[in-house]
Amino acid sequence: MSIDLKREFLNLLERDIEFRYTVAGYLGLSEILKKLDLIAEEQSKLWGEVKALREGQNKIWEEIRSLREEQNKLWEEVKALREGQNKLWEEIKALREDQNKLWENQNRLWENQNKLWEEVRALRLEQEKLLKGQEALWIEIRRIRTTLERLAISEEEEAWDVISYRLKSLGLDVKLDRLLIEDFEMNIYGVSDDICILGEVTVRLGHTLIDELERKINFLREKKPEILKPKLIKVIYTTTATPKAIEKAKEYGIWIVTARQEYTPLKIHET
Repeated sequence: MSIDLKREFLNLLERDIEFRYTVAGYLGLSEILKKLDLIAEEQSKLWGEVKALREGQNKIWEEIRSLREEQNKLWEEVKALREGQNKLWEEIKALREDQNKLWENQNRLWENQNKLWEEVRALRLEQEKLLKGQEALWIEIRRIRTTLERLAISEEEEAWDVISYRLKSLGLDVKLDRLLIEDFEMNIYGVSDDICILGEVTVRLGHTLIDELERKINFLREKKPEILKPKLIKVIYTTTATPKAIEKAKEYGIWIVTARQEYTPLKIHET
């Protein structure tokens, strides 16, 4: 048998099933070949199942990997939630501590407020006592003022009489009175022809009244010159005078008069 014929025969066995069965029949192998073909078909099916199982298995592994990823994400979320929960507990703990401090401060404030109310009550009691004492003091002050006013009137009237008498002995007939101009007041005021008499009355003469009299006279020169005259006598009537006041009165030319004597001489000034 030639080589080409052998090749053709083998190709037919491989490609042509009927030819292969025919040859097998001759050789007694047809049944074996059929079984082998069935086995090959089953094996193909098995490989197909295996392939499908592998594909399913791959899908399962992919699902498992996805589940693991989701599980890891869930664990991360759980971890984050635990951390957040721990922070919340820390905040709650801090809030409780602050609340306890607030309660302590509030208790202290209540204690201090109670003390303040006690102080207020004590002050009110003291105030009531002071008001009662003040009321009694005002009653006493009003009584003293009334007495002083009466004494002042008496002193003024005495001053007017004494000074008028002394002026009359000098040839000046002057009626003296009090000078009142709005808020301005002088105890001694009188005019005669071209002479004006201005002065004050006091029980005890100190040097400050000298300055006050000079300020009042200057005020009248500036604001009320129409009530003055060309000539001026400055006088202070007193019961007693300090040496310093007497020396200062001499410098200003103020006539210091008492019921019994004259501390300084009378001097007539040009207004």
